[in-house]
Formats: sequence, C-alpha cells, structure tokens
Amino acid sequence: LHRRMGEAVARVARKVNDTVENKADSLDLANCKLMSFPVGVYKAVRSVAEGIHRISLANNELKSITSRFVTTFSQLRELNLAGNYLHRLPEEITSLLHLRAIDLSRNRFRRFPEPLATVPALETIDLEENEIAEVPTDKLASMALLRSLNLRANPVGPEVRLLVRPLVPFELLLSPEEPMHP
Repeated sequence: LHRRMGEAVARVARKVNDTVENKADSLDLANCKLMSFPVGVYKAVRSVAEGIHRISLANNELKSITSRFVTTFSQLRELNLAGNYLHRLPEEITSLLHLRAIDLSRNRFRRFPEPLATVPALETIDLEENEIAEVPTDKLASMALLRSLNLRANPVGPEVRLLVRPLVPFELLLSPEEPMHP
C-alpha cells in the first residue's frame, strides 16, 4: 500500500512540475487516487497559478473542494471533477469569473450546486450520474451564458422535465423518462 501511495505522490509531483516548468495552462491530476487536493501543490504552483486555465481532478476520491483551491486558481476556465465523491461546492466558486465549463458527473450531488448559478461566464455544466432530484429552475433561467446543462441519470422531478425552450435558453439533457408501470 505504501509503495502504491508513494507512486501516486510521485506522479502528482511530476505532473505539477511539468505544469510549473512549462508554464502550462493546464494541470492534470486525474486518476491520482487523491482524497484531497494536496496542500503542497499550492506552494509548488504559486508562481504559475494565475496562468492555469484548465484543471482535471477526474477519477480521484475527493470528498470536497476547498475555498483555497478556488481562490488559488482564480483564472480557471475549465474544471473537471468527474468521478469523485463531491456533494457540494464552496461558495467561493462564484469568484471564478472566467469559468466556462465544469464537469461534476459521477459524483454524489443530491441537489443542484447552487453556487454555480452565480458563476457569470458558465456555459456548460455536466452533472450526469448524480443523485439530483431538485433543480433551482428560476436561478438557472437567469444564467446569461449557460448553453448546456446535463442532468442525465439523475432522479430529477417532473417539474424539471417541463423546462423547455423558450423557458430556458440552454440545452437541457435528461435521461428518457422511465415508463410508468400500472
């Protein structure tokens, strides 16, 4: 187990170093068995954090994203958090003024993460395969740039199914309705 953990840590360190050395605009820490965002990474990327526009933390074991993460990577445009154990987002996510796409598919959200409704530049939200039953339709309708909201494979209520254009200007992706058995 320790060796495996050591390998995972080394992999994270390598990927972070690549980003820093190449002043890359993306940081890919997908599939690194992370249970939380490594605090050491904040120091390591301090000099380039402003230049990072894309982060993938897909397929880890994250239970939460901290406000520090959000404030450190303030210039994010794309954030991939698919395949984790997240059930909420920090309020500070609203400060990501350039965030255009967020992938939260295959997580543990039971309700639509409300802070997203006030992220000004958001165009694409992927919440496929969560446990979301309720959606704040009024808030979504006021999201100026939202183009696509994926709620497939969620137990959304019937009121969400009534959200069709022109009520909402974005594409709403839902799973086909289960046929009602008498």
